[in-house]
Amino acid sequence: MSENSPEPQNDGQTPKSEKGGLWGLFFGAMGLVLPPYGILLSLFGLVQGFRARRAARRRSVDAPMAMASVFVGSVGVVLSASMAAVFFMYQDEVTEYRDCTARAQTVSTQDACDQAWESGTGMPPQVIGG
Repeated sequence: MSENSPEPQNDGQTPKSEKGGLWGLFFGAMGLVLPPYGILLSLFGLVQGFRARRAARRRSVDAPMAMASVFVGSVGVVLSASMAAVFFMYQDEVTEYRDCTARAQTVSTQDACDQAWESGTGMPPQVIGG
């Protein structure tokens, strides 16, 4: 993606900036927003950011969004990996919490589910999207 610039190249002129970092930033941000696909999208954003930096250096142009892409992709990878680790380590508790919240019909019942999760794991329910 970093090889194909959306800017038209007239008379053999090279583009003034590398646009691949923008794609990397987009995929990194989508990795933060879409948790099930977060690690894949964030990894793609991270790789795209590094590719954009390399292409910009090779052509001696700017890559304005490449470092932002690398940063957002790195944050997405770390958050996705930590969320996957919580799901793996507390698999039974997560299943129990999901079943409890599916049965909860009132706010007080939901609060009881949240309290049971916190007392069992020591973490707030927001860790697993609760």
